[in-house]
Amino acid sequence: MRYHKVPDETIRRLPVYLRGLCSFPNDGSRSISSQQLAEVLHVKSPQVRKDLSYFGDIGTPGVGYDIQKLKKHIRTILRLNNTHCAALIGYGNLGAALLKYTGFKTFCVEISAVFEINPRKIGRVVQKIKIEDVSNISSLRKRGISVAILAIPALESQDVTDKLIDAGVGGILNFTPSYLSAPTNVKVVNIDIGVSLACLPYYLPVGA
Repeated sequence: MRYHKVPDETIRRLPVYLRGLCSFPNDGSRSISSQQLAEVLHVKSPQVRKDLSYFGDIGTPGVGYDIQKLKKHIRTILRLNNTHCAALIGYGNLGAALLKYTGFKTFCVEISAVFEINPRKIGRVVQKIKIEDVSNISSLRKRGISVAILAIPALESQDVTDKLIDAGVGGILNFTPSYLSAPTNVKVVNIDIGVSLACLPYYLPVGA
């Protein structure tokens, strides 16, 4: 089910809520209040209640949220009830680290294909996956892969993005420092590590 008029910020927080619920101490409690969930995640409880209210009355006043039902509800909203296969484009230092990252499994995402432009890497087997030539991206539609992770040089990013869109990819996690042009039916999430890091010195004590 698609929910309308839900802010992107709320959708981005839902996986955080899910991870918080999964890490909540198993002390026999069946329910959790918005305040308890907020404390686990270091956010404000009104924000938790507002975010979850977009998806119906899923809590009980004075009791809170049933933990198992809330986890199931968030998974359903995010379509995480089934595993989503993803294609990793680029097997450099960053790509290799992403392939080893186990956190994707928490959210039912599994990298099942790796593509490279470097002929010296094509054909190698990494994490039981054979690295393919980037020209094979067109096969993604037949393989049921609709999510891609970009970890390639900026100059190649738009050309590869166009190929991914032609292959039916509807979601792209972009680790390149480039702005990607994509139609409105393709969701691009940008992760710019450099920009995020550049913000940190601002918060350091003067002279640090």
